[in-house]
Amino acid sequence: MRDFGVGFGHLVQGQKWVAQHGRRFGFGLLPGLVALVLYVAALGLLAFNATELVAWATPVADDWSDLWRDIFRNAMTALLVGFGVFLAVVTFTAVTLLIGQPFYETLSEDVDRSQGGEVPESGLPLWRELLISARDSLRVLLRVAFYAVLLFACGFIPVVGQTVVPALGFCVSGFFLTEELTAVALQRRGVELKERLALLRGRRGAALGFGVPLALVFVVPFVAVFLMPGAVAGATLMARDLRGETGDGTGEENDQEHGNLSSPGGDQGVHHIPHGGSHP
Repeated sequence: MRDFGVGFGHLVQGQKWVAQHGRRFGFGLLPGLVALVLYVAALGLLAFNATELVAWATPVADDWSDLWRDIFRNAMTALLVGFGVFLAVVTFTAVTLLIGQPFYETLSEDVDRSQGGEVPESGLPLWRELLISARDSLRVLLRVAFYAVLLFACGFIPVVGQTVVPALGFCVSGFFLTEELTAVALQRRGVELKERLALLRGRRGAALGFGVPLALVFVVPFVAVFLMPGAVAGATLMARDLRGETGDGTGEENDQEHGNLSSPGGDQGVHHIPHGGSHP
């Protein structure tokens, strides 16, 4: 439970950081707003057509009595929409991070800078970083899809499907949300997906403490948009914790004194790290 609290603490500190840096918060909202429009449209389309989709996919229930047919199909409709929401929660972060790669990279660098010491950077061109991010996101989503199918099937188990399965679903969502968010900072440090997952498994409590609250609130689209900049900032603090990095605590004071908080695309005080991982 202590590590769970540590992860939650990083999330809270990230929100505080962007609250103190309004310009970064404003930039960080833009990608989330674009992603929100896309997801609201997709989920609205799914919800509008869910009943017809379930009826088409379950012809076996056509000959049942009205009562049992309605109970069965209503339950299936709820599961289908719930499955869509689950996927939306998991993929929202990946899509938003891809849309907002330049914004979030700069935000993450500024968080590193505020903690003191050098600011790692991959040294890769933007197109290459986008390809690596897309590749890693696809690998993560394949893992998520496996758990999603498993949990979807378990959803038919009486009682367990309506109690334990949703809780497990939020835990799975939270863990992989943490991976996606910490990837912004860890990729700049040349940490590959396999090592990132190993780091998070070694601190599973912290990963869940950071990600599960986000998974819960990200169900509300507008909340997700407003929390995303702080989530990226908090994930940078989480990444530093996972790597055992410490700062002298004077970086932010010096940056504010000398005006060194970077603008998008800036590289003041950046330490370039060669990317030693595989090519996309």
